[in-house]
Amino acid sequence: MAATLKLIQGSQEWLDYRRTMRNASETPAVLGISPWVTPYQLWLIKTGRSTQAVTQAMTHGTQLEPQARASYEAQTGHVMNPLVMQDGLYSASLDGITLAGDLIVEVKCPFRGRQSKLWREAREGAVPAYYAAQIQHQMMVSGASEAHLWVYVGNEGLLLTLHRDEPAMEAIRGAWDTFSQYLDGEAPPPLADADSVQRDDPAWGDAAAAFVAAKRNADSADEALDAARQRLVDLAKNPRETGSGVSVVKLWKTGNVDYKKVPELRGVDLDRYRGKGREEVRVTVTK
Repeated sequence: MAATLKLIQGSQEWLDYRRTMRNASETPAVLGISPWVTPYQLWLIKTGRSTQAVTQAMTHGTQLEPQARASYEAQTGHVMNPLVMQDGLYSASLDGITLAGDLIVEVKCPFRGRQSKLWREAREGAVPAYYAAQIQHQMMVSGASEAHLWVYVGNEGLLLTLHRDEPAMEAIRGAWDTFSQYLDGEAPPPLADADSVQRDDPAWGDAAAAFVAAKRNADSADEALDAARQRLVDLAKNPRETGSGVSVVKLWKTGNVDYKKVPELRGVDLDRYRGKGREEVRVTVTK
């Protein structure tokens, strides 16, 4: 049973609440279909390792939402109340819901107006998959049987209708269950193609050229070091030999414990004893 929360959308209290919930606007990222946020980026945000950037497009949409909702109400005759609703672990910040709770509206005000991809698709009657997922999440939480996507530009709006899709809702719940395992542990979701950014600017090019040159010199030095080391090892015939500022020691050491083979540890959650995670940076030559 969904509950209505007395939270003001955009307030600090609302932001703090959202960090603990499975939110409708985050579902496209969890499903891996968001054009803006990857699962890895969402993991960084929800674990406090990063913050959500507020873009011009987001500010534009927030500012126009009341005007767009009023336009929708004037065209449809529906009176819509913006609400924050929760059903268990799932939350939805609704742009509007009827008093009967059977219909919700999701308002989009594309920053590029009629030149935007969203406007063009809506004009053709198509709902982008990432918005469809968000709206199915909203219906799942609110219990509404129908939803309207209202794409508003200037004084004109395009209305598209969506109905409850139970298989889609099941997929949403499954994706969140999987994603929550990353939130509960230290391991992040795997990187997606969208997590990679191609850099062609001069500053990057200069730094990359310097790194490649230094890496080649280091590799050459490592090869020479390994060869010289092996010559000394081959010459050493005793447990310890020293001379000319170099010492070679040959000794036996115990092997590492393979904890997976310890019967007493089977079924034990070793992650509870794992140290705190840290960011790892890898720099490699790709060509």
